Amino acid sequence: MLDLFLYNWQVREDWFRWGQSLTAEDLNAARIGGMGSILENLIHIIDCELLWINYMHEESYNYPERNSITQLDDVINYSEFTTKVTKDFIMNLPSDYEDIVVEIKNNRGTIHSFTYGKILMHIVTHEIHHIGQLSIWSREIDIKPVSSDLIIRNYS
Repeated sequence: MLDLFLYNWQVREDWFRWGQSLTAEDLNAARIGGMGSILENLIHIIDCELLWINYMHEESYNYPERNSITQLDDVINYSEFTTKVTKDFIMNLPSDYEDIVVEIKNNRGTIHSFTYGKILMHIVTHEIHHIGQLSIWSREIDIKPVSSDLIIRNYS
C-alpha cells in the first residue's frame, strides 16, 4: 500500500513544481470540473487525505494554517504536513488492517462502515482522479502536463 502513496506523493510534488511556473491568476482561475481551480484541486486532494487518515487514526491531526492557504507554497507546506501524518500512519498499520472497520456518520446521520483497506485505496484513487483533472487543465492552457505513468517511475 505504501508504494501507491509514494507514487501519488511523487506525482503531487511534480505538479507542485509544474505549478511554480504559473501565475497566481492561472492557479486560481475558474475552471470547469474538479474543485474549480488548480490551487483548490490541490488543496482538496490533501484535505481528503488528512480527513480519511483522521477517521482511522485514534487522534485527529489538524493543520493550523489550513484556513489561510492562498498560494502554492502554502499548499506545499500543507502537503508536507499531511504526507508525514499519512506515512507515519501507514508505516504503523497492523497486519490485519484490511479487516479493521471504521464507522463514519455522514452529515445526514447515516452511518457507513469501511475497512482501513478500502479507505486507503479510496485515498489513492481519489488523488489519481483529481490529478487527471489537472492534466486536462494543463492542456487547456497549452502546458505539457506531468507524466503520471506509474510504470516508468521510481518511487520506492
